[in-house]
Amino acid sequence: MSPADQALKDREKRFVMQTYKRADVEFVRGEGALLFDADGNEYLDLLGGISVASMGHCHPDIVNAVREQVGELMHASNLFYTQPMVDLAERLSSSSLGGRVFFCNSGTEANECAIKIARKAAYERGVENPAIISFESDFHGRTYGSLSATPGLAKDPKLGPMLDGFKSVPFDDGAALEAATGSDTAAIFIEAIQGEAGVFVLSDETLKLARELCDRTGALLIIDEIQTGIGRTGSLWAYEQGPARPDVITSAKALGGGVAIGACITTEAAGEVLAPGDHGSTFAAGPVAASAALAVLDLVDQPEMLRRIRSLGTSLTEGLLKMNGVEAVRGRGLMLGVELSEGINSSELNTELLSRGLVANAPRPDSLRLLPPFILTDEQAGRALEIISGALSDQLSGTGS
Repeated sequence: MSPADQALKDREKRFVMQTYKRADVEFVRGEGALLFDADGNEYLDLLGGISVASMGHCHPDIVNAVREQVGELMHASNLFYTQPMVDLAERLSSSSLGGRVFFCNSGTEANECAIKIARKAAYERGVENPAIISFESDFHGRTYGSLSATPGLAKDPKLGPMLDGFKSVPFDDGAALEAATGSDTAAIFIEAIQGEAGVFVLSDETLKLARELCDRTGALLIIDEIQTGIGRTGSLWAYEQGPARPDVITSAKALGGGVAIGACITTEAAGEVLAPGDHGSTFAAGPVAASAALAVLDLVDQPEMLRRIRSLGTSLTEGLLKMNGVEAVRGRGLMLGVELSEGINSSELNTELLSRGLVANAPRPDSLRLLPPFILTDEQAGRALEIISGALSDQLSGTGS
């Protein structure tokens, strides 16, 4: 595979803030489950833009929806009504919690809205110092509210101080969660499956306990579905496979199919909390993004598609577990964390996979993360398994590049 053009890399280093460590490739085109670099080399994308391009790159239905809307109306602002915004809100509400939707432009913004709802609801029931509880290694975003709910991410003390009113407890530790919850709790704010941490599934017992604790204290149960939602786990929302119905879910990533959009979705009661002036977003639910999201939902929210996600996830998991160098596979549907054998460094393996034409992710030293597009064919899935198996064999034998 071809490295990115040096002149391009030099310009990126000069003009773009250095907040990302980029892989040495320049992608110029995408089609379905494939990406193509500047020299025309083909890559199988098993990361999907980090769970964004779930229907593949440039799906014609999504492209056509965007093109048609761009030619009609791109922006009018939230001071006025637009049909795509209302259609999308109704679609999201009716497919989930039945309440109202606040639109925004990203996952972290959706989580900011959820935090604001939780705090205001707590104040309205007489809590002077509301606390929001999350699990260690949860990832909720990088703005200060969402970052405060993600304490493990705030490693640089120069970025502090974080906001007050946030607690964290060990992941999936029901006893610690119960001990931390009290009359001052505004919300338990969690990922049902931790994504950025390496794909760790919260147990049904702890999720059920979280619901019971919220009911006991009057707190809200907020589930961050930014990575798990829109079909990723084999149901439209991951919470549907568990024992607890949340008060709030947040969505983004795959919702727009590549167009930036986020949504905070509530039950009827939680949807009454925010009043005019409490929150807003200039570009939220613009006609173009809303039209893209409606096209995505038309494609994903179908029984045959959700069955395909589950069956493809099962076949990939079975294939991975047969490989030397794979200890376990975590996750659900097409959200997979691949635990590697001792001595295999995931970052080095990920670099090797890219050189062989496969895009994945290494969220922790001992694991790969796979978030394949839902339109991955059986042939492409088989080819991906062959590439991973070959790279693992070479890593184990010490002959990797």
